[in-house]
Amino acid sequence: MRVIVTRPARSAARTAEKLLRMGHQPVLLPLSAPEHRPDAIREALAVPHSAIAVTSAEAIRALQEVEPGDHLATPVFAVGPSTAACARQAGFRSVEEGPGHGEGLARQVIEKNPKDILYLAGTPRAPAFESLLRSASVALHVVEAYRMVEVAWSKADLSQLRPFPPALLLYSKEAARLFFQRALPLLDDEPEAMLDVYCLSRQIAEAVPRRANIHLHVSDHPNEDDLLFLLSSRAGTKLG
Repeated sequence: MRVIVTRPARSAARTAEKLLRMGHQPVLLPLSAPEHRPDAIREALAVPHSAIAVTSAEAIRALQEVEPGDHLATPVFAVGPSTAACARQAGFRSVEEGPGHGEGLARQVIEKNPKDILYLAGTPRAPAFESLLRSASVALHVVEAYRMVEVAWSKADLSQLRPFPPALLLYSKEAARLFFQRALPLLDDEPEAMLDVYCLSRQIAEAVPRRANIHLHVSDHPNEDDLLFLLSSRAGTKLG
């Protein structure tokens, strides 16, 4: 089965390998690419802080550009398993793994009651993590570690949507918004086409249009393994 992957190229390549092992054909259509801000990160690291928070693995990749050797002993609060693994691979020695969403990570941070937090954030991002911490009066210094820049689709990219693939994976609310802004007219041009949309969370699903030709599926847990398990159970395939 052809499965659309809208993640940035680096992450999409890993997802594509998993889909191929499952017997699917990945259709890679990145919607954005990261633009790192190393100077901003370098300045932020110079400000005293007791812990670092990250809500995406991309923030860790941006951080690695400034060679954070002196900061590898600083505790890191990571939003979920993938981000935590990326932080450990980068050399951080104390990494606390969150449940996969910003709200849950914020509650963990509040329980630990750190003196102050350096939040290496991306743009755009969901507001829940910052909002909860500020409401709990946690000292929070936010720095834009990276920005996601929209990537245009070429004619060759658009040709991959003819005929329209039957499945789509969505990992962020912004990706859902951008994808349907671009692709919905093409889907509606095919009267017989049906699209199964697999979302990492209910928040992402909120950005998916409610149409008769769109079937929505939401992962039980916000991680890729569960998302692909959902895909495999619906498509009648097994994880490789």
